[in-house]
Amino acid sequence: MFDFHIHSKLSFDSTCEPCKIVSAAERQGLKEISFTDHYDFNDVFVEQRDIFAVQEYRDTYDSLDSDTVKIRRGVEFGLTQWNQKELDELLDSYDFDFVLGSVHYTGGYDPYFEEFWIYNGLDAAFEKYLLQTLECVKKHYNFDVLGHLNYVCKSLHSPTRKPLRYNDYSDICDEIMKTIAQKGIGMEINTSGVDRVGDFLPSIDFIRRFKELGGEIITVGSDAHDDTRVGQYISGALEIAKEVFGYVCTFENRKVIHHKL
Repeated sequence: MFDFHIHSKLSFDSTCEPCKIVSAAERQGLKEISFTDHYDFNDVFVEQRDIFAVQEYRDTYDSLDSDTVKIRRGVEFGLTQWNQKELDELLDSYDFDFVLGSVHYTGGYDPYFEEFWIYNGLDAAFEKYLLQTLECVKKHYNFDVLGHLNYVCKSLHSPTRKPLRYNDYSDICDEIMKTIAQKGIGMEINTSGVDRVGDFLPSIDFIRRFKELGGEIITVGSDAHDDTRVGQYISGALEIAKEVFGYVCTFENRKVIHHKL
């Protein structure tokens, strides 16, 4: 059991103590986890960013340990079309095990919040978000896995609360997945959509297509922001990874490790 997408109080949207996360992972019988706290940037407003201090990161995690769970030090970096330099500088400042690249902003708005949906209808919202993701993965290279490809659909403010389907946007989705596969970047099966839109982010049809397009790296993560969600629905995500790839991946010192399922 693995959970490679977890947030603690170092993320702007969590108040959970890291030790509580570790205790929850131990109770869940997880073998390995990665903290992936937000280091996020608005794609339009350069001055708007939600980042942690690297020294605080060191102070928080360098002494954290467990007898039963391997603890990896990761980051969820908010990709924009202009912040490759910022990512490089962050990676020069700390030896992370794992870098999850995610797209949270489109046109200055985060789809998780109501403002995004006020200015975008459902189809426009999905297409704009995917096009933004495509531009970001074209620009960036120094991250390990693309996080929650279908993040746009899990907002409580989405008009339908339904998942984004591959067949509706196959051309753009293929370009995204082909781009990261060619760069040796993986995909995440994020479980946070299960109780919000009724499916994983992305769903199994995306994962199958990613493999067809040459993808070789697959991780699973709960996107937990508190100890109650650690490991949530991970068993289902691992079943998808097993069916499609036969393995799941973790990272240590930015090097991929394959675990046969």
